[in-house]
Amino acid sequence: MEEQKTISTPLQRITVIDALRGFALLGVILTHMWQHYSIFSFGLEPREPLFPAMDESIWWLMQNVVMGKFINIFAFLFGLSFFIQMDRAHKKGIDFRKRFLWRMVILFVIGMIGCMFYSGEILAIYAMFGVLMVFLYKVKNWILILIASLLLIGAPRIITATYDQMTRVEQATSDSGQDAEERPSRRPQNPNIEKPSFLNSAKMNLTRGFEGKLNYQFGIFARGYITLAMFMLGLVVGRLRFFEQVQTRKKRNLILFAVFVLGVVAINFIVDLFPQDATNMRFMRPGETIPPTLLATMGLNDIKAVFLSGALAMGFIILYQIKSIGKYLDVISPYGRMGLTNYELQNVIGCFLFSMWAFGSYFGRWGTTELFILGLVVYTLQIIFSRYWMKYFLYGPLEWFWRSATYLKLQPFRRIKNHEQK
Repeated sequence: MEEQKTISTPLQRITVIDALRGFALLGVILTHMWQHYSIFSFGLEPREPLFPAMDESIWWLMQNVVMGKFINIFAFLFGLSFFIQMDRAHKKGIDFRKRFLWRMVILFVIGMIGCMFYSGEILAIYAMFGVLMVFLYKVKNWILILIASLLLIGAPRIITATYDQMTRVEQATSDSGQDAEERPSRRPQNPNIEKPSFLNSAKMNLTRGFEGKLNYQFGIFARGYITLAMFMLGLVVGRLRFFEQVQTRKKRNLILFAVFVLGVVAINFIVDLFPQDATNMRFMRPGETIPPTLLATMGLNDIKAVFLSGALAMGFIILYQIKSIGKYLDVISPYGRMGLTNYELQNVIGCFLFSMWAFGSYFGRWGTTELFILGLVVYTLQIIFSRYWMKYFLYGPLEWFWRSATYLKLQPFRRIKNHEQK
């Protein structure tokens, strides 16, 4: 049957995309290590910092350069990969839409299993957005750019804030006659009351953790809408054949890098014009209405994060094109080819490092610099593993499973020397 055809072979790849995906996952693991994989044991007493001066520098680096920027690149590449799959299928006369929808069901299941280890697991959200991308595939570029722009400037956040304000007014009116003791308690439960175990941790992640993730993705922080915007921009860039020409359009790459950097500088200048107490969530009191200045600067900061992500990506691409440097950066291409496996493996490792039922009592006390180095060590070990694995196999373990489940047929797995898969 035609539907059983695969749309690409393992050799038809643009290696800079794999390397860029591997680069994005470096920022992902450093961020998650810094955040203790969202596993916090408040009973632990932090030990004296071993590198206090360096801690401050790395904290600034994580806060201003790494956090939220590399995951943007990862999301962008998902949208780009979606286009590549659909485009290759179209060139072979295959309608891949239904197959891609099934592929997203499988990714959702993988993501939910991953959520048992890490509550911030993002693949389930990616799967839901992937379904939406199928329906956006034929939408014109200018419409996609318009929608993405509205998402990035914070249109959903503004709507949410307006609705919350209206609801708060109505709630205040209805609660005015209630005694304080009659109102429902909003005190969060302590997740550490239960006996530490993997099952309790998984249950927490799949219930309250998943709810918290949805609130973060689609609430006032609107992280999910930024992700969807990056998906759309990845689709648009794919249509423009940007990466098919990236090796020959070096001047264009330099111009784009400069534009992104200037965009970051310009937005920083604009944000600094606002009084800080009106542009920071930390200065808000519980239940206080979000001021327009804060909504405006949050949107500007989201756009700045996207510009900085673009600058990081273009900077990497420019360096990748320099032979003396690119040969070293290409080391992480196998890591990027196994992006799904390595992302999930990062989460499993993080779960064991910081959970109290595993090694959390030790690693939970580590400082910023130590966790940064630990992230680099784990990342390096994954690079070594990926390079070794890809010498003998066509796909990473999860990539092979995902591909086989997509076509409901076992796909070739082991690499056969001097033989190309047809």
